This record gives sequence, structure tokens and C-alpha cells, in this order.
Amino acid sequence: MQTTWIVSANAGRARIFSEADPAEPLEEIEDMVSTAARMRTSDINTDEVGRTSAAGSSHNIGGNEAAGFAHNAKAGAPNKAYQPAQTPQEHEAEQFVKDISNYLMEAHREGRFQQLVISASPQFLGALRMYLDPHIKPLIKLEVNKDYTHSNAQQLREQIHEQLQAQRANRLQ
Repeated sequence: MQTTWIVSANAGRARIFSEADPAEPLEEIEDMVSTAARMRTSDINTDEVGRTSAAGSSHNIGGNEAAGFAHNAKAGAPNKAYQPAQTPQEHEAEQFVKDISNYLMEAHREGRFQQLVISASPQFLGALRMYLDPHIKPLIKLEVNKDYTHSNAQQLREQIHEQLQAQRANRLQ
């Protein structure tokens, strides 16, 4: 019989359940928690002055002297108003997605599951899609765009089975 893993995740937590026999209860095999979820925002964000903050220097970005500004503008360097492409929270969520993806890939190599169901908060589901290995994607039999990380195993199973039945009904129409 094929083993199906059910991943229930959001940016702070991922619970992974195994279903080898539909008559048996789901077995929780992993409960991953993002390191950022355990930290305060003040621990993630830093007040330290970065390399680009030397506002009075013509040798660094954002200088108030004409030569420094002109040099930096020509070089395409960011100015004092530079904003990073990601917030620290987005960066931590991306790292967590990569951790989950790596865990799933390793487990697949070990033959621990043959099918996958993913239930995740909308934004996190999009990130998972982006980072999942191409060998894992064909194993996905269902994606649920909802966060069930706080549901117990029985509630999760019921929600997944409802979604599978709805998916089958849509295919028949």
C-alpha cells in the first residue's frame, strides 16, 4: 500500500503526518517549527548600522558630497533610501520553506512516502510550490489552500478527505 504524507504548514510551523492505512489514525512524524517563530521581531530586525549607512562619506553609498553621489549613481548602487527586497520575516519564511523542501526530498529518497498532500496558508503554499524539488511535485495528489496547523490529526484527515471528494466530484463534471 502506498504511504501518503500530509503536510500542514504555515510560515511558523509545519506538521507532517503519515497515512499508510486509511483505517488507522494519522501518525504525526514531524513537527517543524521555524526558528523565526520562536524569536521576537526585535530579535530578527537589527538596529545595527550597516555598511551602506556612511551618509557623510563620499566613499560609500548615500554620501552627501557631490563626487560620492555621482559615483554611486553611475555605479547603479542604492542610495540612502535603499529598501531590501525582502523583510526579515519574509527571509525567515523562505528559509523555513527550504528546510521543509529539503526534508521532503530526503524522505522521498529514503522511500518513506509515495504520495503527498499539502495544506498550507495561501502565501506559504505559493512559496512551497516554488521551492519543492521537481521530483516531489508529481507526487502531490492534493493541495489545500488553508492553514490546518492547529487542527488535530482527526480534524485534518476529515478536511483532507472532504477536499479529495470535492476534487473527484469536479473531475466527473
